[in-house]
Amino acid sequence: MPDGILVWVYWLIGLSLVTYLSVYIVRRYREYAFAALTGFFIIYLGASQILATRIIVFDLGLVTFFAPASVFVYPFTAQVIDMINEVYGARMTYVAILIAFVTQILLMIFLAIGNTLTPAPFFGYEEAWQNIFALSLRITAASWMAFLIAANLDAYIFAGLKRRFLRREEAFSGNALVNPYVWLRSSASDAINLTLDSLIFVTLAFSGVAPLLPLIIGQIVAKNIIGFLDNPWFVWYKSMLRKEETGREIA
Repeated sequence: MPDGILVWVYWLIGLSLVTYLSVYIVRRYREYAFAALTGFFIIYLGASQILATRIIVFDLGLVTFFAPASVFVYPFTAQVIDMINEVYGARMTYVAILIAFVTQILLMIFLAIGNTLTPAPFFGYEEAWQNIFALSLRITAASWMAFLIAANLDAYIFAGLKRRFLRREEAFSGNALVNPYVWLRSSASDAINLTLDSLIFVTLAFSGVAPLLPLIIGQIVAKNIIGFLDNPWFVWYKSMLRKEETGREIA
């Protein structure tokens, strides 16, 4: 199977598995669901931190640009924020964001510990390891600040849109998978999250050392494309939860 197709297969499997497991746990084990959803949030965020060190070619056919490999993973953190928010509300979503932030600090501390240990004389990849994982303090700080601001704003906007359009959403008589109000709050909150994250991160991390505009445009376009493609999984998540709620009401 060609690599270009294989990456999308992995992407589809990953998103589908997390979404289905999230619904299953929320339905069957509600008391553990917040911990499970936060765990999924953390693994996507941690994977993004590591994958961000690899720059890839992002080919859209008509245009090609470069972006961190994390663009395939990081946008789903915005979906997980929405998934937590949908079930537990904005306040608990802020808690999940704080927990995830603390885990990323710990991740960097643990990597720093590993980087300061003396490598074995037969370990032939020390230079490559250091080049990949010895992230500069400026880039790390920029990543953390961008995440905190953008993720919390995502949670706030999502909750606000849900309150504003809840009656219209519940009155919608069509198929739940095409409910425009569900699509609206997921798409709008995620687009703002991913765009703001890119603007803050690139500006703080590379101002004065690299041309900002190409980097900002590349990240915004790549993240928002993947972020938009992620939206059906949130709609599916919401649809499955609503079926469960409807079933309980009928019963």
